[in-house]
Amino acid sequence: MSTNAPHTRIDKTAVVIASLEDDSDELTYWLSKTPQQRLQALEQMRQIIYGYDPSTRLQRVLTITERK
Repeated sequence: MSTNAPHTRIDKTAVVIASLEDDSDELTYWLSKTPQQRLQALEQMRQIIYGYDPSTRLQRVLTITERK
């Protein structure tokens, strides 16, 4: 699944306000896609948010405590 995520920019000035009760065609759109296409879109969004490197992990924190 290769994407152009490193070159993708997000317009943080764009704001959309919508009611949760409004019927949206998003459900119909995503149900019309194959599972493979949905996973590709998910991976692209992940890369945009977290970056491309799939091997990056959370830093481990080690704390040593002493018993008294």
